[in-house]
Order: sequence, then structure tokens, then C-alpha cells
Amino acid sequence: MKRRGLAAVLEYTTKLDRAELTAATLRVSAQELAAAHAAAEPEFLETVRRIRENVLRFQKAILHSDVTVDFPEGGTLRQRYLPLERVGICVPGGAAAYPSTVIMTAVPAQAAGVKQLAVVAPPTPFGSYNQDMLATCHELGITEVYRVGGAQAVAALAYGVSGLPKVDKIVGPGNLFVALAKKHVFGGVDIDSIAGPSEVVVIADETTRADFVAADLIAQAEHAPGSSVLITWSPALIDQVAGELAKQLAVLDRSDLARQSLENFGALILVEDRVEAAELANQLATEHLHLACDDAEDLLGTIRHAGAIFIGPYSPVPLGDYAAGPSHVLPTGATARFASGLSSNDFLRSGSVIQLTKEGLESVADDIQRMATKEGLTGHGKSVKKRLPGD
Repeated sequence: MKRRGLAAVLEYTTKLDRAELTAATLRVSAQELAAAHAAAEPEFLETVRRIRENVLRFQKAILHSDVTVDFPEGGTLRQRYLPLERVGICVPGGAAAYPSTVIMTAVPAQAAGVKQLAVVAPPTPFGSYNQDMLATCHELGITEVYRVGGAQAVAALAYGVSGLPKVDKIVGPGNLFVALAKKHVFGGVDIDSIAGPSEVVVIADETTRADFVAADLIAQAEHAPGSSVLITWSPALIDQVAGELAKQLAVLDRSDLARQSLENFGALILVEDRVEAAELANQLATEHLHLACDDAEDLLGTIRHAGAIFIGPYSPVPLGDYAAGPSHVLPTGATARFASGLSSNDFLRSGSVIQLTKEGLESVADDIQRMATKEGLTGHGKSVKKRLPGD
């Protein structure tokens, strides 16, 4: 791919996606984006605008700003934050359309000040031919949308091909091949994470409504695959949730897929008490953690590892998926022990700016020369000594 460029992208798109594209049709035209936007339901566009405002407000509020520290003997030390120039966004398009992914990746980047955004989505009815996805891109001011998905899309973004310049960072979810491709190109470009299937852990007690818990477990299971786990110290709730799962799955559109996920990756776990529940949750370090018990705020203080935490009966995980403000791109597979969810700050590059006066340099000159001598780097020491009086 790196050697053959666009020809390889088009070849793999034909083989893997069975889509015959050319250099001229790879990029979605401005006319197509505008037409999709014009044809979109007004209510849908209003939803996109409201969610965008929620995300933008939160992401701007948490954005890092420059910091200046005075140097005691004269001068300043600064930490400067600048937005990345160009970012690639992967949007899935296999089993469903995901305009929400466009919002939850592009808007944090826009909040950070990124000017160039390139969206890639597979050439499918749920991907780059999906009118709602295209309308969302147009509404957000995204002008670069390309009909390419999978590992070949990641390679095109990372290396650049004719008509699609390389990016500085690649973000957004995808299947196993997308994840492995992002892992492969990391180092040449930055990536957000190597994401796995969606996950939720719900901690609940006897005060929690069983129908709420069942709905929360099903919501993640319908990603298919999706991991859904209940942790509780209430034996009665286990039985109630099991009954609710059967009842709700019976009328769910994607019931077969959700049921398969629950059977393969779901669990209803009975623990001794709140302490054991928190310990287990920290071990799982899940993508989404819903504290649905009556003392959720107290329990929060014992939780260290989770991608995003939802508290109380009226903060279900879909709130974070679609509308709240934090990005729904979150660490999975227990990586929440060391990784964080995507935010506007991930689209900034920080660098230090050091500016001392003559007096400031003199105040640390002895320390620099002593350390340089210890490390055998005498040229370092002489670089400072040349600037001292009497040299």
C-alpha cells in the first residue's frame, strides 16, 4: 500500500468491498454532500446541531491552554498547546450507519482547532453512501469524505495517496482489521487507541429497577459483539434482571444478535458487598461503568478504572453514546487502567518554550555543568560556561 498508493487502495476496495471506484469517485463530491444535507429530515439536522453544541461546550471547557511559569532568577518557562494540522476519522459502515461517530470524533477535533478533517467510510449503504452520515458531515463543515474503509483506509490516511493527503492522527472505531492496521501504522502517525468490542458493567442493588438494568445490558449487547455484565449483592435482583432480559429480548429488533452477545459475553455476578463490587469493577476496567445503586456517589470514590462512568437511574450509557458531551470513543479490553477516552486535548500537541535572562542562566549554570560532567557530556557544560562572566 505504501509503495503502490492509490492503485492499491482501489484494488483492495474492489476485492474486499466489491465496489468499483476510480480516482474521480473515491472522494464524495461537494455536490453530493450538499444534496444529502438538503434531503435530510429537518428534525434529524436539528438533533445533530443540538448534540454538536453539547459536545462542543464540554470539549472546549476541558481544553488545555498555554501555561507560563516565571523562572525565579529571571525568565519564563512556557508550555504551549497547538492543534494538529490534519486528522483522519474512521467511520464504520458494515452493519449500521454511525453519524454519531462523526460527531463524537470530529467535534472534539474542531474544539481543539484542527482545520483539516478527512473522513473515511466503506463504500456501503451504511457507510459513505449513507445520506444521514453525509448530511452530518456537511452540517459539521467537513468537506473531505472518502469512500474507502477497512485496513486500506487506514493505510491511505497514514501514508497518503493521490488525492488523499496523509494525516497526523487517525481516530475512530472499526473492526479487527481496522484496529490491527492502526496498530501497524502507529509511529508514522498517531492513533487514538486499538479498540475492541463495546462493554458495560452495571453495579446495582435492591433499590435498582430491574427493567432499567436489563435495558442497559441489552443496549451494549446489541452491538454484537458486546460485553454486558451486572454486578450486584442482591440475589433477588439477579432473578428479576434475568426475567426482564427474556421479556425485553422478545420484542427487540436485533434480539438474535443481542441474545448471542449476552450468552457469549454476558454475566450476572453476585458479590458479597459493595467493596467486592468495586474491586471487581476495577479489575474489569470496563469501557462503560454504570453505578446504578443507591450510594453511587460514595461508590464512585472507590472506582479508579473505567472509560466513562454513569451515575444514577437517569444517566444510561446511551446518553454518553449520543448526546452528553464527552466522546463515546473510549478504552476497551481493560485498557482503562492506563488509557483515557478521546477528548479535545488529544488533538493538541504540546511543547515547551524556555526563555531565561542572563541572570537566570547564571543561577543554574553550576548545576548544569556538574550534571554534564557526571554524564561525560562536557560540550553541554561548555555551552553554558561560554555565556558566563569571565569566560
